[in-house]
Amino acid sequence: MSKIKTVDYVVQELVKLGITDVFGLPGDYNFNIVEAVEKNKDTNWIGCTNELNAGYAADGYARIKGYGALVTTYGVGELSAINAIAGSFAEFVPVIKIVGVPKTKDIKNKTLLHHNFSEPDYHAFERAFSNVTCTTAFLDETNAKKEIDRVLSVFINEKKPVYLAIPMDICDFEIENEPEINIKKSDENILNSALNHAQKLLKKAQKPVIIADSLIERFLSVNEAKEFIKTSGYPVTTFIMGQGLVNWNYENNLGTFTGRHGNKNTYDYVNSSDCVISIGAIMSDFNTFNFDMKFTPSNYIQIFGDYTVIENKRYDNVLMKDMLNRLTKIVLAKNAELPKKVFEYTKAPVARGAKLDSKYIYPRIQEFLKKGDVIFIETGMVKYGFALMKQPEEAMFHSQVLWGSIGWATAAAFGASVALKDTDKRVILFTGEGSHQLTAQEVSSVMRYGLKPIFIILNNDGYTIERLLSNDPMASFNDIAQWDYAKFAKAFDGDIWTARAKTDKEFDEALIIAAKKQKTKMCYIEIFTDKMDLPELAKRMVEQRQANKPSIS
Repeated sequence: MSKIKTVDYVVQELVKLGITDVFGLPGDYNFNIVEAVEKNKDTNWIGCTNELNAGYAADGYARIKGYGALVTTYGVGELSAINAIAGSFAEFVPVIKIVGVPKTKDIKNKTLLHHNFSEPDYHAFERAFSNVTCTTAFLDETNAKKEIDRVLSVFINEKKPVYLAIPMDICDFEIENEPEINIKKSDENILNSALNHAQKLLKKAQKPVIIADSLIERFLSVNEAKEFIKTSGYPVTTFIMGQGLVNWNYENNLGTFTGRHGNKNTYDYVNSSDCVISIGAIMSDFNTFNFDMKFTPSNYIQIFGDYTVIENKRYDNVLMKDMLNRLTKIVLAKNAELPKKVFEYTKAPVARGAKLDSKYIYPRIQEFLKKGDVIFIETGMVKYGFALMKQPEEAMFHSQVLWGSIGWATAAAFGASVALKDTDKRVILFTGEGSHQLTAQEVSSVMRYGLKPIFIILNNDGYTIERLLSNDPMASFNDIAQWDYAKFAKAFDGDIWTARAKTDKEFDEALIIAAKKQKTKMCYIEIFTDKMDLPELAKRMVEQRQANKPSIS
């Protein structure tokens, strides 16, 4: 049986998962790991400007390719990345967090080395990560092979982050090159019980509806979900985390569920259904528009990654792929009377040089998007503009709706650009300037690696989403430092085209130019609106909230 260095074995197994680019920052405790990545002919080292951004980038990469990897040094490096990993954990994004730690003898002797507390506890940071990962492992000579295989098995099965600490000396320790990865399978008896239960519910249903959401992608079940949707003929909607999963031109697509303030026809249809089948749905406040649904457990089938819940009865060890495949074979197609499709954004108004606002921005972006685009939308005001948007065929919208860490989208779009560098797909970022300031230095990494995304920065003079939620919208804590973003981007050494747009005509012209320039270089467009300019959906929600406020007499 052949032998292989521990660190080379880890990299080899990452490649098998399609991870050909590894994000991170070098440090003296992880040099062996970084060198192994660079030495492997199938992997590239992608250096970032800081560990938090590297974590976000690995998250964006994993959303495209299925899995991602992040490498940092011990202590200072890994703690800088923990927020990014927490976001990946919250949203089922599989990122393996690999950390280089001091030598085994120093760990045993509790030697006071740098990047440490004054009283060394070399497992303290592993314990911290145990709260935001599925599992952790700290390698030594006795457990290296077994623990790597165990961690990778959990990584593949759970589709969530895992943590692997590799001491410097263990990197070169030789282990058997015989992977033993345990892939989870459905329990046939439990699967059949779940199918029988689902079949009974579907048989009596007169008005079934499907809710498709982001976990379909995470659990690599997009084809299975589409086949079930098509075969059943049931009307289907998506939450905003799942935007783009269902082709807008599909006749039974009800559009994105945006609560009572958005597409009213979709809202009414979903809430009048007598059988709701949710596939991979994350039922969080923002994703469901503040839980704006009326259906109950008695008419509810929930299909998750490795279990299904029907009428409050949980069936464990039932994989999403298997459940969907079997349901497709037994489902009886129903012809539904569909509500009229409503498109909030029709043709963009003619650009006449008027001051730029949301009424022009989002319909114009809808026209700008094309088949196969990959769009990263920052948390905050902009997500409400995109929620009502009609998606082009095969386009995917990505937004960190549950975790909502501002700044995520800039670095995640960089990671996605790395994942798609050998394709002709466009990566488009839309972010507010407040969020962008947190991670904007990653623009330099975009240019460093010769990537060609389109970044659109909405400058509305502060945190508009926070202004809406504050007692005093004009409170100074919602103001931010003023940047000239176009000049900022130009300061980096790389090939970039920049523009600034304050009118509808300037924005229209910028998009036309960006569509051409993007084939050869990064495009970076700063656009301006008033402080309190709101997308239509956000405006309706604010009006409703104000109407419901008790009067003070």
